[in-house]
Amino acid sequence: MVFSSLLFLFRFLPAILLVYYIVPRRLRNLVLLVFSLGFYAWGEPVYIILMAVSILISYTGGILIDRFRQAEKMQAARIALIVSCALSLSLLVFFKYAGFAVETVNRLTGAGIAMRPIALPIGISFYTFQTLSYTMDVYRKEAAVQKNLISFGAYVTMFPQLIAGPIVQYKTMDAQLRMPCRMVRCTSDTECPVGTCTESAEQLAEGIHRFMIGLGKKVLIANNAGALWDTIQALGYEEVSVLTAWMGLAAYTFQIYFDFSAYSDMAIGLGRMLGFRFLENFNYPYISKSITEFWRRWHISLGTWFREYVYIPLGGNRGSRRRHIRNILIVWLLTGIWHGASWNFLLWGVYYGVLLLAEKFIFGKYLKKVPSLFQHFYCMFLVMLGWHLFVFSDMKQGIGFLKVLFGLSGRGLWNRETVYLLYNHAVLLILCILGSTQIPRNMGKWLSLRLREKEIVLAAVTNVFYIGIFLLSVAWLVDATYNPFLYFRF
Repeated sequence: MVFSSLLFLFRFLPAILLVYYIVPRRLRNLVLLVFSLGFYAWGEPVYIILMAVSILISYTGGILIDRFRQAEKMQAARIALIVSCALSLSLLVFFKYAGFAVETVNRLTGAGIAMRPIALPIGISFYTFQTLSYTMDVYRKEAAVQKNLISFGAYVTMFPQLIAGPIVQYKTMDAQLRMPCRMVRCTSDTECPVGTCTESAEQLAEGIHRFMIGLGKKVLIANNAGALWDTIQALGYEEVSVLTAWMGLAAYTFQIYFDFSAYSDMAIGLGRMLGFRFLENFNYPYISKSITEFWRRWHISLGTWFREYVYIPLGGNRGSRRRHIRNILIVWLLTGIWHGASWNFLLWGVYYGVLLLAEKFIFGKYLKKVPSLFQHFYCMFLVMLGWHLFVFSDMKQGIGFLKVLFGLSGRGLWNRETVYLLYNHAVLLILCILGSTQIPRNMGKWLSLRLREKEIVLAAVTNVFYIGIFLLSVAWLVDATYNPFLYFRF
């Protein structure tokens, strides 16, 4: 079940909101857990067992770590942490990488090891990282141990961010899970007793508005950009012109941004409807002027996770330059592999690791001195080449398409197909460019300032805007057959 589906919009979402609001507040984590399991079971009923095992491993690990720490048995606490993390990672490694490992061994050695295909459980990369963050946060004393299995299960299975993030660290959710009056406005600055709180319609409205923005980005922009990319792919890289190939790569570049950032917007909005605050996951990455800046703005939760749980424990930028380089390369090798069990993802991670090292140690200081426009084109050119690595799991096809991009295939600069596609998708590409910048947000702020003394008019304009996005999205979904979420497979 995807957020941009009629089933979710008109059945699942109204049902959980209705039940969530009418039950006693102390039961809301239970409601969230039950509905989240139902959400996951809709598409992956068998793997509910796998998720339950993952929950029990980390829940038990957290309790043991806390118990050993209180008894000042630090060696035992460290062993409990290692065992818990190893068991959680073993599930991820087996289901996501076992097939790739066997295939690689067979190719290199001709061993002919037989292995049945293993279906990848949806969202396993995301919820595994969340359970790992819990045990490490407890070990570091950055979060209190969660002894309520229902509350911990609700954290791991929370449907807004279960399938494709953002990756929510436990320490950012600990207090919210324990708060008895989450979906409220609290009049207390310290504790939050139920008697001092009132339900807050503003929080629900904020969540709805954010969800609608994500829905529009996904349905009206990402899906259409993806359709353009699929059309150009279907032509075959042997047939397309240079400009057509770049148009296709641009379409994929916009598709993956609007698709993933839309999911994050909807997840953040849904969390807000339920009284949770998730951290932002995107900050206009396509306005970046360097690869370093791009990765501070793209998939922020993943970068934060690797920085706090891998890069810093390895030593970060402390020590010699060689160790610093080693730490960056390890992080980016893992980042690439995290995205998928395929050589193109590994190369994609190495590609960015090398670029980041080059900016840091070689030409980054010179890049800052050139005109901003050049910096931006430099960044987006390399980002688009990175998406080329990302999208082609078949290396032969990827190399063939790369030759077309740089005019090495013997195809012309443009042809009739190029003109036809550009004519029919010019408006879409313009919307993609504008939508990936801060221009729409700034226009919204400007309009709000102009109408701030006319509250009724501002409210009417705002409601018409969000209702319009919703109606257009639903109208598109009624007849749509193309509605994927790219990050579901990661």
